Amino acid sequence: MPEIVQLLASPVHRFVGRPADGPEPAPADELVDEIQIRAELGIVGDRYFGKAAHRQASVTVIAAESLPPGAGLAQVRRNILTSGITVDDLLGSVLVLDSGQGPVRLRLNRAAHPCAWMDVTVGPGAWRGLRGRGGARCTPLTDGILRVGPVDVAVEADPARWT
Repeated sequence: MPEIVQLLASPVHRFVGRPADGPEPAPADELVDEIQIRAELGIVGDRYFGKAAHRQASVTVIAAESLPPGAGLAQVRRNILTSGITVDDLLGSVLVLDSGQGPVRLRLNRAAHPCAWMDVTVGPGAWRGLRGRGGARCTPLTDGILRVGPVDVAVEADPARWT
């Protein structure tokens, strides 16, 4: 059964400067059990919430199957870590997730490409290893709440792509 493995809502941007210098310290509460999503705005409390430049990418999703053992959201800086969902194959569609509080619809706009930071935070070779498997940058289409645990999943064609 598909599940949400981890959720991240961080108020700070930790990957600043050069990767060789290492990331800024993580806030103790950036990994959470539940996130509140607002349509067109993102995740309440996240660093990209409501930022106009990030409206098409305010929520990021990645599959746990894409990551090496032991790696998680704190290392890859995505918001939603799933298991049992082939996220990278769903670009251009709408992913509907329901973890018990009603469906949350996410338009999977484009790939979330890995960067050089991955070699520092995940491990040597991760930057290349995650190419094509770095997850998706999404626009939330509905308000809702997502929680860690089992999740009902549906995939819809994106009506915005029909025009």
